[in-house]
Amino acid sequence: MTRPFNFCAGPAALPEPVLARASQEMLDWHGTGMSFMEMSHRSSEVVDTVAAAEATLRRLLDIGDEFAVIFAQGGATSQFAAVPLNLGGANANFAYANTGQWSKKAIKEAGRYGEARTVASVEGEPRTIPLQDAWEDVGDAAYLHITPNETIDGIEFHWLPTHDVPLVADMSSTLLSRPINMDRFDVIYAGAQKNIGPAGLVILLVRRELYGRVMDSCPSMLNWQIADEAGSMLNTPPTYSIYLAGLVFEWLEAEGGLAAMADVNKKKSEALYGAIDGSDFYGNPIAVRDRSWMNVPFTLADDSLDKVFLAESEEAGLLNLKGHRSVGGMRASIYNATPPAAVEALIAFMQDFEARHG
Repeated sequence: MTRPFNFCAGPAALPEPVLARASQEMLDWHGTGMSFMEMSHRSSEVVDTVAAAEATLRRLLDIGDEFAVIFAQGGATSQFAAVPLNLGGANANFAYANTGQWSKKAIKEAGRYGEARTVASVEGEPRTIPLQDAWEDVGDAAYLHITPNETIDGIEFHWLPTHDVPLVADMSSTLLSRPINMDRFDVIYAGAQKNIGPAGLVILLVRRELYGRVMDSCPSMLNWQIADEAGSMLNTPPTYSIYLAGLVFEWLEAEGGLAAMADVNKKKSEALYGAIDGSDFYGNPIAVRDRSWMNVPFTLADDSLDKVFLAESEEAGLLNLKGHRSVGGMRASIYNATPPAAVEALIAFMQDFEARHG
């Protein structure tokens, strides 16, 4: 069966080999006679599978024991509260870069627990992230929070700010899409439903030396140290989501790791932006230097054709290209599991659509 190409921003496409293996193991996982999702999280099989997933993730990211790896529930949005609750115990003053919709949500939530200051904001048309010399002083903030890639807006940091406070990053739509220098980060959290696995799971990478800064009001279920000490099993964890994430990690290693992913992802995004920039019919609202590799928004010169474009693209097997309701237009999310052939098919469709409607 030929599957259509899925450009959904999340829950997003999963690698076909992962889906095939999960399908084969659905009713009888490794001869146990049970599906993995039916097995006790206290069983040796599940505990060992979670440990194996963590080990593979550590290899992919090249991180040591100075970082905790935590598999948790609630998606990245739960961490909008967990970040200030875990780091604001001594100083409820937080610094944020506002680069789009998800940054705004994180800032609003952090404001429930202290002073959430915006030290930089996206500006201008086309939209761009101001360089660091234009940022306000972070001062004595408990941390600086950035969203390296804004899934809705299609804007991305291709550099990292430098400050004397812990750097926290919501990397939901960038983690595992390329190598990262973990030395530059103190906390990374990522919702799984982009490059990692099914929705609902969030992965936390926390520098353990930050423990002890937690607010007294922090719920145990959001306390990173407690989750770490419980081996991600303070309560029943999302076992099947962790299992699938582990399969994705194995797939990434088999594909050559994060450097190989970066090469493919860069070429995919360059090809799609090239098609947009080479046409007067399509446009992109983001400054070239800040464009996202993962989420490519684009508009049609005549927005009355939007519904026609979406209907025809779906008929052509190109799914979920509608832009977010707060932005409009189109959006192609081209995560790790979206193959180059999908981007090639989208570009061919866009060119044909322009020839017929332009």
